[in-house]
Order: sequence, then C-alpha cells, then structure tokens
Amino acid sequence: MTRERKINAGLALALLAFPLWAYFANEPFMITLATKVAILALAGVGLNIALGQGGLVSLGHAAFFGIGGYAMGILASHAQTFDPIAEWPFLIEGTKSMPIIWIVAVLTSGLAALLIGALSLRTSGVYFIMITLAFGQMFYYFAISWPTYGGEDGLSIYVRNGFPGLNTLDPIQFFAITFVILMLAMGFAAMLAKSPFGLALNAARQSPQRVETVGMTPYRLRLVAFVISGMITGLAGALFADLNRFVSPTMFSWQTSGEIMVFIIIGGIGRLYGPLVGAALFIALEHILGGLSDYWHIYLGVLLLLIVLFARGGVIGSLAGRGHAHD
Repeated sequence: MTRERKINAGLALALLAFPLWAYFANEPFMITLATKVAILALAGVGLNIALGQGGLVSLGHAAFFGIGGYAMGILASHAQTFDPIAEWPFLIEGTKSMPIIWIVAVLTSGLAALLIGALSLRTSGVYFIMITLAFGQMFYYFAISWPTYGGEDGLSIYVRNGFPGLNTLDPIQFFAITFVILMLAMGFAAMLAKSPFGLALNAARQSPQRVETVGMTPYRLRLVAFVISGMITGLAGALFADLNRFVSPTMFSWQTSGEIMVFIIIGGIGRLYGPLVGAALFIALEHILGGLSDYWHIYLGVLLLLIVLFARGGVIGSLAGRGHAHD
C-alpha cells in the first residue's frame, strides 16, 4: 500500500469515526457538520473529474449543484402540497423518495452538463472559464426570477425526504447515506482514472495533438468527463438541499463554484481524497472561526495562498510526497 493510499484510508476512517463519536457524545450538530463535509466533498469529487483528470477549469459547476438542489426542492414541494407539476408538457407527481429524487437530479444535471459542455468545450483557457461562469450566472438569475418556487427567497421543504428502511431525520442515519454515496463516488472516480477512458482523458489534457494522431477526439473525451462531473455534482446538490431542507438561488452562485474549486486546490488537484480534505478544512474554519469573526474567509485566503505558493500538490500531495494522483 502506497503512502497516499494509507493517508486516504486514514481520512475515510476519520470521517466515519467523527460522527460516531458525536453520536455517543450526544452532539447531533457535529454529525450534521460531518454530513455537510461529506456532501461538499462529493461535489468536489465531481468537479475533480473535470479539473483534475480533464484539466477543465470550470467556474460554472454551481449550475449543476443548483440543478440537483432544485430537482429535490421541486419534487419534494409538490409532494408535500399534493399538487402535481403541471407547468411541464406532462404531469409529474411529486415524490419524497430519495432514490427517485437522486435519479432525477443526476439526469437533469447530466443533460444540462451535456448542453453546456457541448458549447463551452469549443473554447479553451480563459474563454472556457468565462463561458462556464456565464452559464452558472444565467441559472442563478433564472432561479431568482422564478416565483413559482420561491424566487429570491428560496423554497423550504418541511420534512426531509425518505430512504427505504432508514429514518433520515436521524442525523447519524442520514450521515450514513451520504458517507456511502461519497465512498462509491470516490471508488468510481478512482476506477475512471485508471480505465482506458481515464488514461485517454489524461493524455488529452497533457497533449491533445498526440491523442488526435491515434484517432481519438479530445473534444468528445472532455465532453464525457464534463457530463460525468456534472452528474456527480448534481447529486451532491440534491443531498445538500435535503440536508438543509431548503433550496435557494445561492446554490447557483459563482461563489459556490469557487468554494468547490477551493476544496480541490486545498486538498490537491487530481488527488482522490483532495476534495474531502478541502471540504473538511473549510467547514472546520467556518465553524471554529466563524463564531469569532464574520471575516473568517481571510484565514481561508491565507491558507489557500500558502498552499498555492508552497504546496502545489495540496495537503495530500505534501503529506504523501511524490506520487500518482488517484492512488
């Protein structure tokens, strides 16, 4: 087992042990913090496929995060009001079933990623960054101007959605759901990186011309990666909205995209457990320093600056030393 794999195993155990300690210590809020870490790390895993494996610097991934959130909010709100969705070409009954909501969130986010990626990936560099940012802001302002689902005030869901055989209102059981999904997503990301597709995507990131000479199309490889990335981020959005039982246009904001990218940079771009480390440090700083000052982001900025200047491999890269990402 490589050093990075040992670090990854330790991080997974730490994420599991912390809420278990909180459960026996009767600290439900700490369990909620761990759940939030797992969900935000899941969003980072999604972006890391596009950024770490594909080299795609997207500032619009909040669009998929928000789409997943609104997929949950819309379906759950119609279920709690017993009013089917009648504004679409056909009636859709609302639902409080998490698995169904996840499927809808993943499919709608994937469709949006396909459309956005098909246009955005025709550009590169700063133009790609700006066009993804523009798409994210378009969704943000659309959500603000959508009074049916709360507009700028957002949409509240009074009872958390259900999962067969579990009580999702119990913090430790809801954490278990998010933890399992995060582990599955990380396992999928690791297999994807080592698959023929992942190797081709990595080659397209490093030398697109050489990939073209062997008959593959970098555009198609990046588009598939972008869609997969958007689907995972959309699932994270649905879970995040379920955690808070609230969805609002801020899920689409460029600040959300920036925060997800910060998770990856802090943990290590292309590192499998990088998003988990970044999300955990972000939530820890927010919880510890947020009560002391409204300007706690200053400390986050200092941490980010130190990592960019002195630890280009992020926290995991610094701890593991030289090694391959996605070990």
